[in-house]
Amino acid sequence: MTTKPHVLCLIAFLALFPINLSAKPPVFDVRDHGAAADGKTLDTLAINKAIQAASAAPGGLVLFPPGKYLTATIHLKSNITLLLDPAAEIVGAPDPELYQNFNPPNSTPLSTRNRWHRALLLGVDVENVTITGRGTINGNKVFDPRGEERMRGPHTILFGNSKNITLQDIHIKDSANYAVMLEFTSQVTVHNVKITGGWDGVHFRGWKDNPCKDITITDCQFYTGDDAIAGWFWENTLIARCILNSSCNGIRLIGPAKNLIIHDCLFFGPGRFEHRTSRDQHRTNMLAGLCLQPGAWDRTEGALDEVQISNITMHNVTTPLHLSLKPGNTAGRIQISNLTATGLYRAAASIESWADTLIEHVTLRDINLEFTGGGTPEQARIPVRTPPVDARPLPAWGLYARNIKSLHLENVRLTLQKDDARPALIAENVALLDLDTFKLPQSNETPLALNAVQSVRLRDTDLKLIQAKCIDLNLTAKPLSATATVEAANDHGLAKVELTLPDRTLTQWVWLKPLERKNVTFTNLPPLPPGKHNLTCPPLTRELVVE
Repeated sequence: MTTKPHVLCLIAFLALFPINLSAKPPVFDVRDHGAAADGKTLDTLAINKAIQAASAAPGGLVLFPPGKYLTATIHLKSNITLLLDPAAEIVGAPDPELYQNFNPPNSTPLSTRNRWHRALLLGVDVENVTITGRGTINGNKVFDPRGEERMRGPHTILFGNSKNITLQDIHIKDSANYAVMLEFTSQVTVHNVKITGGWDGVHFRGWKDNPCKDITITDCQFYTGDDAIAGWFWENTLIARCILNSSCNGIRLIGPAKNLIIHDCLFFGPGRFEHRTSRDQHRTNMLAGLCLQPGAWDRTEGALDEVQISNITMHNVTTPLHLSLKPGNTAGRIQISNLTATGLYRAAASIESWADTLIEHVTLRDINLEFTGGGTPEQARIPVRTPPVDARPLPAWGLYARNIKSLHLENVRLTLQKDDARPALIAENVALLDLDTFKLPQSNETPLALNAVQSVRLRDTDLKLIQAKCIDLNLTAKPLSATATVEAANDHGLAKVELTLPDRTLTQWVWLKPLERKNVTFTNLPPLPPGKHNLTCPPLTRELVVE
């Protein structure tokens, strides 16, 4: 006699309870409650009856034997397990009006979008829920002309105000919006889940007084049309050993996060499933691998702190890293190590603050980045403006850093497929730039462009510090500014240019070739009181009269 597959699945699950037979959970077969499983009959009522019965028996197991279960919203209850046979498939009903929604708290910006919070599997104020069994949940690409972008339908799985949730060993496909949406939900494990198509894969959002805490995403595969993993207000998040392929960003953070660990993940493009929002464009190119942008979408005040990213491989993405802060956000300690990326085709990696505060401390260690290159002199002159919601081209080809207290580059190698007229590294308003074993192509004529960088340390690098003298100094009183013309000796490298005012000394850095002359401008200088003042750029001193 051959044992049926769904019986084997049930036996395997029940084997998790080997000690006390009486402790094994009661089983509620959805077919016994009227489910047809023929892919044509709407099984919503039968499935919810089975779940209701299981919830009355704590620890109840809701079994989906082989078949296709056409359904609208399934209401999940506390202390239950949904067990999907490998040949079982839950399929979303095509009528978008059949779905029900979670109501977010009124104190959050999500509260005005109730239709957007509809779901195929919906858990509200529940705990201790598991969905497992190697079966499939098919969002069925439900099209909603009243939905977001006049096309998005319900999320496939949504938990609101819930805790202790496990999603394991399932396949989620063709979501009508996000595959997994977690709102104000904590203590979640997503393990060995494969997500294909749809928009975002796993998206979780808390709020400043109620963040999503203790989220673990491990050994998952994401082949998504939009961001693979995204959200805001995270605390204690672990993402490990995942494959991320999308037609948008790999991981997109749009709000604060504390204690974020990402390790041993593969990011690659182009996306296997197109970005459905692009409609007729059928766009599949993958954008940033890591897009960390607190405040990029809405004002989300709070900190990005204690971020540890390690052992990452990327290929064919626009940029490996785009980290930017908006007003209301701060950033503390960020560390990225053992990251290798090839085929980077649009933008330099960037770490930039557009907030009122500096990013505290960033370390990039054991990094290898290969860019396609080919940038022109015109591209080297483009102004840097506040970033939009995605990474954008920059006047540097390798790394752009802005408003950082300390930036440490340790064993960082930047390479090019084609020569590029832009600097490899641009740093603006960085208190300490530490370059330790920093390697660049020999063909890069102007490797560094530094503005308002206070201190530079070089160790074990082909770059070197050289002496340059000021041969002319032009001063303007209103507004106060100074332009120094400096000349290199018979050597090339990075020269420190200092301007001494009556009460302080300002520093700029400039890359010079042998005997080359360049103008270095000091702007935004502090105002001086009326009178005569001496300003010095060694060896020159000029007198400035302020009326």
